[in-house]
Amino acid sequence: MKKRRIRKIIDSALQEDFKNVGDITTEAIFANEEDSFVLLSKSYGILCGMDFFQETFHIVDSNCNIEFNFKDGSKITNGDIVASINGRISSILKAERTALNFISHLSAIATKTGDFVREAGDRCKILDTRKTIPGLREFEKYAVRCGGGNNHRMGLYDMVMIKDNHIDSAGSIKKAVGKIRKKWGSKFKIEVETRNPEEVKQALIAKADRIMLDNMSLDMMKEAVKMIAGKSEVEASGNMTLRRIRSVAATGVDFISVGELTHSVKAFDFSLQKKKK
Repeated sequence: MKKRRIRKIIDSALQEDFKNVGDITTEAIFANEEDSFVLLSKSYGILCGMDFFQETFHIVDSNCNIEFNFKDGSKITNGDIVASINGRISSILKAERTALNFISHLSAIATKTGDFVREAGDRCKILDTRKTIPGLREFEKYAVRCGGGNNHRMGLYDMVMIKDNHIDSAGSIKKAVGKIRKKWGSKFKIEVETRNPEEVKQALIAKADRIMLDNMSLDMMKEAVKMIAGKSEVEASGNMTLRRIRSVAATGVDFISVGELTHSVKAFDFSLQKKKK
């Protein structure tokens, strides 16, 4: 990941805490005293965000020393000591919450992705979406990869995605795809969102590279997969909860895109504690 980009995000986060004043509690209690702390996992899942964790402490105090016992993508469980931090107590306590916020969020995404990947099985791939926190997309999508998932398009610039509003406003799938090909030729992969079998037929005629089956029933998905018959990649999307993933994957789709991976994760539980002597 890009270190300069990470530092810029961390700087902004620390400024929310310090406001050019600092930590008025910690600075009143401690001066240059030093001690050792440990990062403790209090749950089970997949670790992600160690670069953010380390850089937060180093921005506050470059003399903080962090030793890792795990790396991004590692499976961790309740009670694991993920890392040790040594240095000025004041520096460690100033950086603590910001460092934990980043690693808790990214590990939560990696962990949830891992759950979906297991349910989908070996053949069907789990994809993320653009439903991300503004400014954190590339790192949230990195967390998806740490969890064993795959990235959909990064933004509006790297893959054509013809959605329902494009189709309705253009007049038809054929017209929308035609305009895309006229503008870009074969430079970008073209995906078309479909809502029913008729639109699937139109997307096939237009020779879309990937056809999205949006909010379709299982029976309709099976029908669409049979209709497409390998002529295009097939992606299922819409209300993809963990409970549904196995049955959706069984319809024969190649991909399942899941907004929940990034837009509604529960923070992974970590704790920073003074190291026991």
